[in-house]
Amino acid sequence: MQTTVSLWPLIGVAVIIIGFVLRFNPMLIVAAAAIATGLAAHFPPEKILAAIGTGFIKTRNIPLIILLPLAVIGLLERHGLRERAQIWISGIKAATAGRLLIVYLLVRELTAAVGLTGLGGHPQMVRPLLAPMAEGATETRFGKLSDAVRYRLRAYSAATDNVGLFFGEDIFVAFGAIVLMVTFLKEAGIVVEPMHVAVWGMPTALCAFIIHGFRLWLLDRKLERELRGNAPEGTDAATASPTQTHSQTASGDNA
Repeated sequence: MQTTVSLWPLIGVAVIIIGFVLRFNPMLIVAAAAIATGLAAHFPPEKILAAIGTGFIKTRNIPLIILLPLAVIGLLERHGLRERAQIWISGIKAATAGRLLIVYLLVRELTAAVGLTGLGGHPQMVRPLLAPMAEGATETRFGKLSDAVRYRLRAYSAATDNVGLFFGEDIFVAFGAIVLMVTFLKEAGIVVEPMHVAVWGMPTALCAFIIHGFRLWLLDRKLERELRGNAPEGTDAATASPTQTHSQTASGDNA
């Protein structure tokens, strides 16, 4: 005997899609989707409210975990973390944005490969440290940067963190995706060891490092071509000191 499956509870998915397309408040969208799904499944109102309340009780500590590091990073930025990072990297003459990001990519992949995924990230590493250091290294070589160049460097910094984390954590045997793949294959009758999956993730991680490292090398070449004319006159763009760059750029602006 076959039973008819009602697809009406899936209306919650449509509510979420429509809500995000119309750019409504995310909390309002999720709450509306939960209520719509419950009503479509013929749940009584008190059961819907009980389910929402239970979910809130179970996850009420998550906002604290997310917001507390953001508050700490914001406090450090207010006291000059970004400026100190730029000053420090400007003292390294051989530093370029591409070289800096390649080193970070290597460190990010290696740390993610041993399960230390929390050592990087956009809020705690890219925004306060990595992006300002990439901007500082470029500004030291070529002088004042346009907003378009700054946004490009920030985008490359964020992409480098994403690539390093995504492909590095696939080597960690306790990573959730590896466990999911092993379980799925086991249910399909294919028995594999988590270590084998992790080992075969190494060539992919290596290829990702080479490909993205090449893109970062190309970034340096593009910046060299585009910004060579911005370097202070009478000095080499690759060896101009931060003091010379700042003073001569300021003189050009005043003129």
